[in-house]
Amino acid sequence: MTDNLSIENYEIVNDLLLVSFIDKSDAIIPLKTLREKCHCAACQGEKDALGNIYKGPDPVLTDMSFQLNGIKTVGYYGLQLYWKDGHNAGIFTGDLLKKLSE
Repeated sequence: MTDNLSIENYEIVNDLLLVSFIDKSDAIIPLKTLREKCHCAACQGEKDALGNIYKGPDPVLTDMSFQLNGIKTVGYYGLQLYWKDGHNAGIFTGDLLKKLSE
């Protein structure tokens, strides 16, 4: 896997996110996987300097949690996903998208 895999294009087809990268590779990820693997601090917690993880309660996911309201590019390196349940805290880098597609 390369560092800082740049996103060239993306689209939603049915319940899948399709991403093409500038290195001509691609990723296909189910929306459900993206939401369940959200890596933001609210979903996964945050580590302090000593490695302790601080996290609130697990989010309650509904059908709306797996439907997208929109997508915003973040530079050339990532996508911010806007879910219909109001969640939008995580940025999915190209490297993370590639990893989630494997």
